[in-house]
Amino acid sequence: MLIVDAQVHIWTSGTPVHIHRQTSSYTKDELLRDMNAAGVTACLLHPPSWDVIANEVSIEAAKQHPDRLAVLGFFDVANPEKRSLIDTWKKQPGMLGLRFAFLKPGEENRMTDGTLDWLWPAAEKAGIPIGLLVPNRCNVVGEIAARHPDLKLLIDHMARPRFSMDDAGFTDLGELLALAKCPNVAVKATGGPSYSSEVYPYCNIHPYIKQIFDAFGPDRMFWGTDITRMPCTWKQCVTMYTEEMPWLKGNDLELVMGRALCNFIGWKL
Repeated sequence: MLIVDAQVHIWTSGTPVHIHRQTSSYTKDELLRDMNAAGVTACLLHPPSWDVIANEVSIEAAKQHPDRLAVLGFFDVANPEKRSLIDTWKKQPGMLGLRFAFLKPGEENRMTDGTLDWLWPAAEKAGIPIGLLVPNRCNVVGEIAARHPDLKLLIDHMARPRFSMDDAGFTDLGELLALAKCPNVAVKATGGPSYSSEVYPYCNIHPYIKQIFDAFGPDRMFWGTDITRMPCTWKQCVTMYTEEMPWLKGNDLELVMGRALCNFIGWKL
């Protein structure tokens, strides 16, 4: 089975935000070693904000291992001088799209303050998918998706608020499920184990994942980890889906575990 992790970070410098593994680096060689041990075929790299050369690190890794690594990169969208980057963005090795988290001070309102108004039509025209970390902003995503039906949007971490857990962490799940009506919006079911206070296989959050699956279907729900902040092994992140969810099987399982992500973002593995 093709197993593609929808979100992983690598870095060579900087201090990770505290929810991530507190090491000065997590290199592509370490990543490939861990992928092999867990039986993960490929990973979609998300350059982290704490490494000033994060894009370059991920691009070089994808250039060296195009059959295993690809990238959703970023640039300073608030700087008008950077806007021309969108025209040649996907010409970079392994670059398949963009991803924004809006975690730095001053970025909190970029989804609504007009900063990104230029980005949506430009990315739509250029055929560039965009990943978004948008807890509490699902309604805004819906508006953008409706205005730009050819723009593919990926919602990080099931739109769960950071540090939320168990039933309390899914109280606003209906806002995410409402986005299922937008065919250009998909959900990355990444970070799952971190949203449960239980132990593997984290059964208390399975019903919520099932609701997401039922709403978006196997073509628009993508398995993944954000492995450097997971409370369990990478292999357990895999088997949580492949062995512990009896309702997910056959072609649906293959789609969720990697094939659907590749189809959605145009990764020809």
